[in-house]
Amino acid sequence: MTPVRTSARAMLGAVFVASGWKAVKDPSKLAPRAKRVTDQFGPTLQMVHPKIPTDAETLVRLNGAVHVVGGIALVTPARRLAAAVLATSLVPTTLAGHAYWEFEDPADRAQQRIHFLKNLGLLGGLILAAVDTEGKPGLQWRAQHAADMAERSVRRAARNTRSKAAIARKSAIVGRHLPG
Repeated sequence: MTPVRTSARAMLGAVFVASGWKAVKDPSKLAPRAKRVTDQFGPTLQMVHPKIPTDAETLVRLNGAVHVVGGIALVTPARRLAAAVLATSLVPTTLAGHAYWEFEDPADRAQQRIHFLKNLGLLGGLILAAVDTEGKPGLQWRAQHAADMAERSVRRAARNTRSKAAIARKSAIVGRHLPG
């Protein structure tokens, strides 16, 4: 990984480590705003597994832990997976924490809109980090390249087989005319 990519991922991850740690340490400050979203996801979580907690504080703490681990993992070999997990986690976090359209006061609405757009920018950075192959061919290119190589190999084998079959036919014709 290049120094630019490493430092950019570290800077991106720092936001998640700092905010995630804050949520892990004291979820009670964030839980009231998250309750609206956690109440919607609660039944879905219960269907996945009945022992999964659905209270807002626990889910805020869990989300904070995901942010801390994911932020740190952005500078490890698991960086693309970490970016994808953080991006997935950021959507409900943003909807719960920065629903600016629900604020009446213009100053509060403007402040929440800024945070919403900041998170949208972070989401864009995470998407780029998740798909960044660092200049190496991506999975789609490698799959297409492998398919092209297999097709070339099959064509080459078919040409070779036709050529050898033609030689065998000519040899058989010549062999019939030989005395003996």
